[in-house]
Order: sequence, then C-alpha cells, then structure tokens
Amino acid sequence: MTEVELHGGPLDGMRVDVDADDPDPWIAIISDGGQHPGGRSLYAPADSGVWRWVRDLPPEAL
Repeated sequence: MTEVELHGGPLDGMRVDVDADDPDPWIAIISDGGQHPGGRSLYAPADSGVWRWVRDLPPEAL
C-alpha cells in the first residue's frame, strides 16, 4: 500500500492508502460534501503522479 494525497474535489488534501499494483487504480470514496451527498467522490492518478478528483457519483450509480 502507498499513501497518496487527493487533489481537488470535496476530499482535497485527504490522505488515503492505495494499492500501487492495482491495474485499475481509481478510487471512489464515500463523501457527503460532494455534488451528491451520500454518494462517492472519484479520484484517479494523473500522469504527474498526483491523485486528482474526476467527478462525484450519486449513490444509485454504485
């Protein structure tokens, strides 16, 4: 596991553990502060190595 800092979106600055060997490294974290309370905020690694916010997902999209 590797700890990364999230950039942008409702979880900006949060640090989370990710599996660096995961072939699909996106993460979706439950977030009440996003566009869809109770949904998830989706983050993915950028080419620069930082983890950037992609979008918020409503609860029914899970």
